[in-house]
Amino acid sequence: MSDSSPLPPVRLHPEAELARAALSTTLLSRAARLARWAGPETRVDAGGSLIEEQLPAAAELLELTGDLAAALASEAWRTALDAGLVEIIDEEAGTVAAAEDLALLTQGSPHDVLAVWLAALESVLADASVPDLDGLVDAMDAGGEVDFSSLDWDPEAEADFLDGVLGNLYLLTVSADGPGEGPVPLPALAASMIVPGDMSEPTNDVLEQVSDAMMRLDDQFRLLEPIGLVEYQPLDEELMSDAEDAEESSFAVDDTDVSRYGMVRLTPLGVYGLRARLLEAGFEAPAVGELADKGADVLLDGTSAFPPAAAHAETEQWLAHREPLLAARELLAAARGGDAGAPLRRLRCQQALSLVGMEAEPALREVLDDPELGGLARVWLSERGASDVPAPSQDLVFWLTIDTLAAQLAAEGNSEELQALVEGLASQHSGFFAAAWRVEHPATADVLEAMGRLHPDKRVAKEARKAAFKARSQQGG
Repeated sequence: MSDSSPLPPVRLHPEAELARAALSTTLLSRAARLARWAGPETRVDAGGSLIEEQLPAAAELLELTGDLAAALASEAWRTALDAGLVEIIDEEAGTVAAAEDLALLTQGSPHDVLAVWLAALESVLADASVPDLDGLVDAMDAGGEVDFSSLDWDPEAEADFLDGVLGNLYLLTVSADGPGEGPVPLPALAASMIVPGDMSEPTNDVLEQVSDAMMRLDDQFRLLEPIGLVEYQPLDEELMSDAEDAEESSFAVDDTDVSRYGMVRLTPLGVYGLRARLLEAGFEAPAVGELADKGADVLLDGTSAFPPAAAHAETEQWLAHREPLLAARELLAAARGGDAGAPLRRLRCQQALSLVGMEAEPALREVLDDPELGGLARVWLSERGASDVPAPSQDLVFWLTIDTLAAQLAAEGNSEELQALVEGLASQHSGFFAAAWRVEHPATADVLEAMGRLHPDKRVAKEARKAAFKARSQQGG
């Protein structure tokens, strides 16, 4: 995933709702209870962990039982420490006390609560990148330092791998053609990190790597679920037993019941958390509603790369803050220009104006004589059955056609929809190219070249390329 282009915009749940979800997560609620319990008698070791003698009391407070009670209590304490809910008062004596940030969970704003949760999430993500503790103990030297060279584990690579997986899960969740809020099969997520995009049939070696990645991710998602990042249906343990019995290091995925191989979905809180981490890492990760208080120029430019549904939602929120007539005037003013981005701005302007009622009619009539806006104004008025709409000149029709094609090309590239539009234009207007190259629009040559690439008829494509050459010669002259 590259940080050079923006990710699809995401619809975040309200912060108050997310804060309530954060407070109710298993791990943060346990951490908060332990932070309130911490007092003068609480003792920690040199690393800040509860000493072994205190773990039974901590587990009892959290109502934990069974073989894992002490480990779960220790994990909750570590989360409380890393999230700033407790602090070490005296390192030598090993004494601790509740930290000031603990009060944020009950007295702070939703944003404050989420900041604490994000700190807890970082702690859990760091733990999820650590291999089995027994392996670490075996790799320690006489001085207590871990000899990473003796482990089949690279801490930085492991953290990067998990970040990559979570980035792909975020992208799948927010993309228009992804599963949305539905679960993602663990094999697909593992394969997205392992299988090269140009590999039609994975090799046995690649399949083995995917299986290994699935096993790692199964452990990691089990750790990430208690902090509320994901909802996870674990890998069926019978499948692992079958693979071990067959002395295989990998197992083939049965498409008939892919859920047995693990299913994971981001929670709304998880979407919020991953977006915050992506922003921190320098990615452009927009959220719907961020442009509501910005000018029309920012709205039209900002939504230029949005999928249609997201652009629609963002524009609705922007319009909700404005009086229709003033909003229409502001949109039309922002849509002007002869730069490369102007055609797409006008397309987004036209789409935005489709959400405005007849209160905006005066603004559209004001630009009927504008060479850049007169075409879309006529379309808007005609679609609403307005009277006394002047017919467009032939020059305006051709200019609007070039402008529309330039906008579609910028928005979609060489899409099937654009190809169908190109074919329709060429078939309906036998003299289209003879007239089109004369259109005084900055994108005329580029549009005609695109038509030459897209049209399947070689004769028509050649005609388009010749027209593009004439247009470029005219611009150069």
